[in-house]
Amino acid sequence: MNPQPTGFQLLSDDGNEAVLALTGDWAQGCPHRDFAALKDELSFIGVAKLIVDGSQLGTWDSVLMAFLLQCYNQCQDDGLHFAVRNMPEGVERLLQVATAVPEHHPPKTRTTPWFLALDPLQLLRHTLSELRGSMAFIGELTLALLNLIRGSANTRFSDFRHFCYQAGPDAFAIITLTSLLVGMILAYLGAVQLQQFGAEIYVADLVVIGMLREMGVLMTAIVMAGRTGAAYAAQLGTMQSNEEIDAITTMGISPMEFLVVPRMLALVVIMPLLTVYANLLGMVGGGIVAGGMGITPLMYIAEAESALHFDHIMVGMIKSVVFGMLIAVAGCRSGINSGRSSAAVGQAATEAVVTAIVYLIVADAAINIIFQQVGI
Repeated sequence: MNPQPTGFQLLSDDGNEAVLALTGDWAQGCPHRDFAALKDELSFIGVAKLIVDGSQLGTWDSVLMAFLLQCYNQCQDDGLHFAVRNMPEGVERLLQVATAVPEHHPPKTRTTPWFLALDPLQLLRHTLSELRGSMAFIGELTLALLNLIRGSANTRFSDFRHFCYQAGPDAFAIITLTSLLVGMILAYLGAVQLQQFGAEIYVADLVVIGMLREMGVLMTAIVMAGRTGAAYAAQLGTMQSNEEIDAITTMGISPMEFLVVPRMLALVVIMPLLTVYANLLGMVGGGIVAGGMGITPLMYIAEAESALHFDHIMVGMIKSVVFGMLIAVAGCRSGINSGRSSAAVGQAATEAVVTAIVYLIVADAAINIIFQQVGI
Protein backbone atom coordinates (compact mmCIF):
# COMPACT_ATOMS: atom_id res chain seq x y z
CA MET A 1 0.00 0.00 0.00
CA ASN A 2 1.53 3.28 -1.09
CA PRO A 3 1.49 6.07 1.48
CA GLN A 4 -0.87 8.94 0.87
CA PRO A 5 0.77 12.26 0.08
CA THR A 6 1.43 14.22 3.24
CA GLY A 7 0.71 17.89 3.61
CA PHE A 8 -1.19 20.70 5.26
CA GLN A 9 -3.20 23.66 4.13
CA LEU A 10 -3.86 26.81 6.11
CA LEU A 11 -7.44 28.06 5.65
CA SER A 12 -8.71 31.30 7.12
CA ASP A 13 -12.41 31.13 8.11
CA ASP A 14 -12.68 34.72 9.27
CA GLY A 15 -10.54 37.40 10.80
CA ASN A 16 -10.25 35.70 14.23
CA GLU A 17 -9.72 32.04 13.38
CA ALA A 18 -7.62 29.92 11.03
CA VAL A 19 -7.95 26.20 10.24
CA LEU A 20 -4.94 24.04 9.45
CA ALA A 21 -6.07 20.97 7.51
CA LEU A 22 -3.72 17.96 7.67
CA THR A 23 -3.81 15.34 4.91
CA GLY A 24 -2.09 12.06 4.15
CA ASP A 25 0.14 9.79 6.22
CA TRP A 26 2.16 11.47 9.01
CA ALA A 27 4.62 8.68 9.79
CA GLN A 28 8.30 7.87 9.54
CA GLY A 29 9.50 7.61 5.97
CA CYS A 30 6.70 9.72 4.52
CA PRO A 31 7.80 13.01 2.95
CA HIS A 32 6.03 16.03 4.36
CA ARG A 33 6.38 19.77 4.33
CA ASP A 34 8.65 21.40 6.88
CA PHE A 35 7.21 23.34 9.81
CA ALA A 36 9.16 26.45 8.74
CA ALA A 37 6.76 26.91 5.83
CA LEU A 38 3.76 26.99 8.19
CA LYS A 39 5.61 29.36 10.52
CA ASP A 40 6.08 31.82 7.67
CA GLU A 41 2.39 31.58 6.69
CA LEU A 42 1.20 32.16 10.26
CA SER A 43 3.25 35.31 10.52
CA PHE A 44 1.25 36.87 7.66
CA ILE A 45 -2.22 35.95 8.95
CA GLY A 46 -3.52 38.08 11.79
CA VAL A 47 -5.77 35.65 13.67
CA ALA A 48 -6.41 34.95 17.35
CA LYS A 49 -6.98 31.18 17.13
CA LEU A 50 -5.51 28.24 15.22
CA ILE A 51 -7.51 25.01 14.80
CA VAL A 52 -5.74 21.90 13.48
CA ASP A 53 -8.17 19.61 11.64
CA GLY A 54 -7.32 15.93 11.24
CA SER A 55 -10.34 14.62 9.38
CA GLN A 56 -8.23 13.71 6.32
CA LEU A 57 -5.34 12.07 8.18
CA GLY A 58 -4.08 8.60 7.29
CA THR A 59 -1.59 6.68 9.38
CA TRP A 60 0.37 8.57 12.03
CA ASP A 61 3.12 8.18 14.60
CA SER A 62 5.52 10.45 16.50
CA VAL A 63 6.03 12.60 13.39
CA LEU A 64 2.49 13.92 13.77
CA MET A 65 2.92 14.53 17.50
CA ALA A 66 6.18 16.42 16.93
CA PHE A 67 4.48 18.63 14.31
CA LEU A 68 1.51 19.34 16.59
CA LEU A 69 3.84 20.22 19.46
CA GLN A 70 5.70 22.64 17.20
CA CYS A 71 2.39 24.25 16.27
CA TYR A 72 1.44 24.51 19.95
CA ASN A 73 4.76 26.13 20.94
CA GLN A 74 4.55 28.58 18.05
CA CYS A 75 1.04 29.60 19.08
CA GLN A 76 2.24 30.09 22.66
CA ASP A 77 5.03 32.35 21.43
CA ASP A 78 2.66 34.33 19.19
CA GLY A 79 -0.12 34.58 21.77
CA LEU A 80 -2.61 32.47 19.75
CA HIS A 81 -5.18 30.04 21.10
CA PHE A 82 -4.46 26.48 19.92
CA ALA A 83 -7.05 23.71 19.42
CA VAL A 84 -7.46 20.41 17.53
CA ARG A 85 -10.51 18.64 16.10
CA ASN A 86 -11.36 15.42 14.28
CA MET A 87 -8.10 13.84 15.39
CA PRO A 88 -7.51 10.05 15.49
CA GLU A 89 -7.96 8.28 18.82
CA GLY A 90 -5.10 8.94 21.24
CA VAL A 91 -3.71 12.06 19.58
CA GLU A 92 -5.52 14.51 21.86
CA ARG A 93 -4.51 12.57 25.00
CA LEU A 94 -0.85 12.51 23.94
CA LEU A 95 -0.98 16.20 23.16
CA GLN A 96 -2.45 16.94 26.59
CA VAL A 97 0.36 14.99 28.23
CA ALA A 98 3.01 16.78 26.15
CA THR A 99 1.64 20.22 26.99
CA ALA A 100 0.65 19.57 30.62
CA VAL A 101 4.03 20.69 32.01
CA PRO A 102 4.94 24.23 30.93
CA GLU A 103 8.29 24.81 29.31
CA HIS A 104 10.96 25.58 31.85
CA HIS A 105 12.57 28.99 31.60
CA PRO A 106 15.50 29.56 33.95
CA PRO A 107 14.96 32.55 36.24
CA LYS A 108 16.65 35.72 35.19
CA THR A 109 19.37 36.65 37.62
CA ARG A 110 19.57 40.27 38.54
CA THR A 111 23.09 41.58 38.51
CA THR A 112 23.92 43.79 41.44
CA PRO A 113 26.09 46.81 40.65
CA TRP A 114 29.59 46.39 42.04
CA PHE A 115 29.42 49.55 44.11
CA LEU A 116 26.45 48.21 46.10
CA ALA A 117 28.64 45.36 47.32
CA LEU A 118 30.75 47.98 49.13
CA ASP A 119 27.76 49.21 51.15
CA PRO A 120 28.95 49.24 54.81
CA LEU A 121 25.55 48.15 56.11
CA GLN A 122 25.39 45.24 53.70
CA LEU A 123 28.92 44.18 54.60
CA LEU A 124 28.04 44.41 58.29
CA ARG A 125 24.91 42.30 57.86
CA HIS A 126 26.85 39.69 55.91
CA THR A 127 29.60 39.60 58.53
CA LEU A 128 27.11 39.24 61.38
CA SER A 129 25.28 36.47 59.52
CA GLU A 130 28.52 34.57 58.95
CA LEU A 131 29.50 35.09 62.59
CA ARG A 132 26.16 33.75 63.84
CA GLY A 133 26.45 30.72 61.56
CA SER A 134 29.98 29.99 62.70
CA MET A 135 29.10 30.34 66.38
CA ALA A 136 26.08 28.06 65.97
CA PHE A 137 28.25 25.44 64.25
CA ILE A 138 30.92 25.67 66.95
CA GLY A 139 28.22 25.31 69.62
CA GLU A 140 26.89 22.13 68.03
CA LEU A 141 30.42 20.81 67.66
CA THR A 142 31.13 21.52 71.35
CA LEU A 143 28.06 19.54 72.38
CA ALA A 144 29.18 16.67 70.17
CA LEU A 145 32.64 16.71 71.81
CA LEU A 146 31.03 16.66 75.25
CA ASN A 147 29.00 13.61 74.22
CA LEU A 148 32.24 12.00 73.02
CA ILE A 149 33.86 12.63 76.41
CA ARG A 150 30.83 11.09 78.13
CA GLY A 151 31.07 8.06 75.84
CA SER A 152 27.63 8.55 74.31
CA ALA A 153 28.65 9.91 70.87
CA ASN A 154 28.12 8.10 67.57
CA THR A 155 31.78 8.55 66.60
CA ARG A 156 33.65 5.59 65.13
CA PHE A 157 37.35 5.06 65.77
CA SER A 158 37.75 3.54 62.30
CA ASP A 159 36.68 6.85 60.75
CA PHE A 160 39.14 8.74 62.94
CA ARG A 161 41.96 6.40 61.91
CA HIS A 162 41.07 6.77 58.22
CA PHE A 163 41.07 10.57 58.37
CA CYS A 164 44.36 10.57 60.27
CA TYR A 165 45.95 8.62 57.44
CA GLN A 166 44.32 10.88 54.85
CA ALA A 167 45.56 14.05 56.55
CA GLY A 168 48.96 12.71 57.62
CA PRO A 169 50.99 10.27 55.48
CA ASP A 170 49.19 11.30 52.30
CA ALA A 171 50.35 14.89 52.87
CA PHE A 172 54.04 14.14 53.39
CA ALA A 173 55.05 14.84 49.80
CA ILE A 174 53.60 18.35 49.55
CA ILE A 175 54.67 19.25 53.10
CA THR A 176 58.22 18.12 52.32
CA LEU A 177 58.46 20.27 49.22
CA THR A 178 56.93 23.43 50.70
CA SER A 179 58.80 23.26 54.02
CA LEU A 180 62.19 22.69 52.41
CA LEU A 181 61.69 25.61 50.04
CA VAL A 182 60.35 27.91 52.76
CA GLY A 183 63.43 27.22 54.87
CA MET A 184 65.66 28.03 51.93
CA ILE A 185 63.74 31.22 51.20
CA LEU A 186 64.01 32.37 54.82
CA ALA A 187 67.74 31.69 54.85
CA TYR A 188 68.31 33.45 51.55
CA LEU A 189 66.37 36.57 52.55
CA GLY A 190 68.20 36.74 55.86
CA ALA A 191 71.58 36.15 54.26
CA VAL A 192 71.17 39.07 51.88
CA GLN A 193 70.85 41.45 54.84
CA LEU A 194 73.21 39.75 57.31
CA GLN A 195 76.09 39.62 54.83
CA GLN A 196 76.21 43.43 54.94
CA PHE A 197 77.25 43.20 58.60
CA GLY A 198 79.39 40.07 58.38
CA ALA A 199 76.91 38.14 60.52
CA GLU A 200 76.08 35.28 58.17
CA ILE A 201 76.17 32.79 61.03
CA TYR A 202 72.96 34.25 62.43
CA VAL A 203 71.08 32.88 59.45
CA ALA A 204 70.67 29.76 61.57
CA ASP A 205 68.90 31.77 64.30
CA LEU A 206 66.60 33.38 61.75
CA VAL A 207 65.63 30.06 60.18
CA VAL A 208 65.12 28.24 63.49
CA ILE A 209 63.03 30.94 65.15
CA GLY A 210 61.11 31.75 61.98
CA MET A 211 60.22 28.13 61.27
CA LEU A 212 59.38 27.20 64.87
CA ARG A 213 57.23 30.21 65.68
CA GLU A 214 55.68 31.17 62.38
CA MET A 215 56.48 29.84 58.94
CA GLY A 216 56.55 26.12 59.66
CA VAL A 217 53.11 25.94 61.24
CA LEU A 218 51.53 28.61 59.02
CA MET A 219 52.67 27.10 55.71
CA THR A 220 51.63 23.65 56.89
CA ALA A 221 48.21 24.99 57.87
CA ILE A 222 47.73 26.75 54.51
CA VAL A 223 48.65 23.57 52.64
CA MET A 224 46.26 21.54 54.78
CA ALA A 225 43.50 24.11 54.27
CA GLY A 226 43.83 23.80 50.50
CA ARG A 227 44.22 20.04 50.61
CA THR A 228 42.31 18.55 53.54
CA GLY A 229 39.86 21.39 54.25
CA ALA A 230 38.67 21.40 50.65
CA ALA A 231 38.43 17.60 50.72
CA TYR A 232 36.22 17.73 53.83
CA ALA A 233 33.94 20.29 52.17
CA ALA A 234 33.70 18.25 48.96
CA GLN A 235 33.00 15.00 50.84
CA LEU A 236 30.26 16.44 53.02
CA GLY A 237 28.88 18.52 50.16
CA THR A 238 28.53 15.40 48.02
CA MET A 239 26.82 13.62 50.90
CA GLN A 240 24.46 16.57 51.22
CA SER A 241 23.61 16.53 47.51
CA ASN A 242 22.99 12.76 47.66
CA GLU A 243 20.77 13.24 50.76
CA GLU A 244 23.04 10.96 52.79
CA ILE A 245 23.20 13.47 55.64
CA ASP A 246 19.39 13.60 55.70
CA ALA A 247 19.35 9.80 55.91
CA ILE A 248 21.82 9.85 58.82
CA THR A 249 19.68 12.42 60.64
CA THR A 250 16.52 10.38 59.99
CA MET A 251 18.15 7.35 61.62
CA GLY A 252 18.66 9.41 64.78
CA ILE A 253 22.43 9.83 64.33
CA SER A 254 23.96 13.25 64.81
CA PRO A 255 25.92 14.36 61.72
CA MET A 256 28.19 16.34 64.03
CA GLU A 257 29.16 13.26 66.00
CA PHE A 258 29.31 10.89 63.05
CA LEU A 259 30.89 13.09 60.37
CA VAL A 260 32.48 16.22 61.84
CA VAL A 261 34.07 15.06 65.11
CA PRO A 262 36.36 12.37 63.60
CA ARG A 263 37.54 14.77 60.91
CA MET A 264 38.32 17.51 63.41
CA LEU A 265 40.09 15.19 65.85
CA ALA A 266 42.19 13.78 63.01
CA LEU A 267 43.42 17.25 62.06
CA VAL A 268 44.04 18.23 65.69
CA VAL A 269 46.22 15.13 66.15
CA ILE A 270 48.03 15.28 62.81
CA MET A 271 48.75 19.03 62.61
CA PRO A 272 51.36 19.09 65.45
CA LEU A 273 53.16 16.09 63.93
CA LEU A 274 53.21 17.67 60.48
CA THR A 275 54.42 20.93 62.04
CA VAL A 276 57.39 19.21 63.69
CA TYR A 277 58.20 17.53 60.37
CA ALA A 278 57.92 20.85 58.52
CA ASN A 279 60.15 22.60 61.07
CA LEU A 280 62.90 20.01 60.67
CA LEU A 281 62.80 20.21 56.88
CA GLY A 282 62.81 24.02 57.01
CA MET A 283 65.99 23.93 59.10
CA VAL A 284 67.52 21.54 56.60
CA GLY A 285 66.62 23.93 53.78
CA GLY A 286 68.21 26.79 55.70
CA GLY A 287 71.34 24.70 56.20
CA ILE A 288 71.60 24.14 52.45
CA VAL A 289 71.61 27.90 51.81
CA ALA A 290 74.01 28.49 54.73
CA GLY A 291 76.40 25.96 53.23
CA GLY A 292 76.55 28.04 50.08
CA MET A 293 77.63 31.03 52.19
CA GLY A 294 80.67 29.24 53.59
CA ILE A 295 79.06 28.17 56.89
CA THR A 296 80.01 24.60 57.78
CA PRO A 297 77.35 22.14 58.92
CA LEU A 298 78.81 22.00 62.43
CA MET A 299 78.71 25.79 62.76
CA TYR A 300 75.13 25.87 61.50
CA ILE A 301 74.01 23.10 63.87
CA ALA A 302 75.73 24.73 66.87
CA GLU A 303 74.14 28.13 66.19
CA ALA A 304 70.76 26.55 65.52
CA GLU A 305 70.98 24.67 68.81
CA SER A 306 71.66 27.89 70.70
CA ALA A 307 68.52 29.45 69.14
CA LEU A 308 66.35 26.44 69.90
CA HIS A 309 64.20 27.23 72.96
CA PHE A 310 61.16 25.53 74.44
CA ASP A 311 59.14 28.75 74.17
CA HIS A 312 59.49 28.78 70.38
CA ILE A 313 58.48 25.13 70.14
CA MET A 314 55.48 25.68 72.42
CA VAL A 315 54.23 28.62 70.36
CA GLY A 316 54.31 26.54 67.18
CA MET A 317 52.56 23.58 68.82
CA ILE A 318 49.76 25.72 70.25
CA LYS A 319 49.26 27.33 66.87
CA SER A 320 49.15 23.94 65.15
CA VAL A 321 46.33 22.69 67.40
CA VAL A 322 44.31 25.89 66.93
CA PHE A 323 44.91 25.91 63.18
CA GLY A 324 43.85 22.27 62.88
CA MET A 325 40.56 23.03 64.62
CA LEU A 326 39.91 26.08 62.43
CA ILE A 327 40.61 24.19 59.19
CA ALA A 328 38.26 21.39 60.20
CA VAL A 329 35.52 23.83 61.23
CA ALA A 330 35.78 25.79 57.98
CA GLY A 331 35.77 22.68 55.78
CA CYS A 332 33.02 20.78 57.58
CA ARG A 333 30.76 23.81 57.96
CA SER A 334 31.00 24.64 54.26
CA GLY A 335 30.29 21.02 53.33
CA ILE A 336 27.29 20.52 55.62
CA ASN A 337 25.76 23.86 54.59
CA SER A 338 26.34 23.11 50.90
CA GLY A 339 23.55 23.09 48.34
CA ARG A 340 22.35 19.98 46.54
CA SER A 341 24.00 20.40 43.14
CA SER A 342 27.44 19.78 41.69
CA ALA A 343 28.01 23.52 41.34
CA ALA A 344 27.16 23.99 45.03
CA VAL A 345 29.71 21.33 46.01
CA GLY A 346 32.43 23.15 44.08
CA GLN A 347 31.40 26.42 45.65
CA ALA A 348 31.54 24.80 49.11
CA ALA A 349 35.09 23.59 48.50
CA THR A 350 36.17 27.07 47.38
CA GLU A 351 34.44 28.68 50.35
CA ALA A 352 36.13 26.23 52.72
CA VAL A 353 39.62 27.15 51.51
CA VAL A 354 39.00 30.90 51.55
CA THR A 355 37.33 30.82 54.97
CA ALA A 356 40.07 28.63 56.45
CA ILE A 357 42.83 30.95 55.22
CA VAL A 358 41.04 33.98 56.68
CA TYR A 359 40.62 32.12 59.98
CA LEU A 360 44.32 31.18 59.98
CA ILE A 361 45.56 34.71 59.37
CA VAL A 362 43.30 36.24 62.02
CA ALA A 363 44.12 33.54 64.56
CA ASP A 364 47.84 33.79 63.84
CA ALA A 365 47.82 37.54 64.41
CA ALA A 366 45.78 37.16 67.62
CA ILE A 367 48.06 34.47 69.03
CA ASN A 368 51.18 36.48 68.22
CA ILE A 369 49.75 39.53 69.98
CA ILE A 370 48.84 37.47 73.06
CA PHE A 371 52.27 35.86 73.29
CA GLN A 372 53.91 39.24 72.77
CA GLN A 373 51.93 40.69 75.67
CA VAL A 374 52.83 37.84 78.03
CA GLY A 375 56.48 37.91 76.96
CA ILE A 376 56.74 34.52 75.25
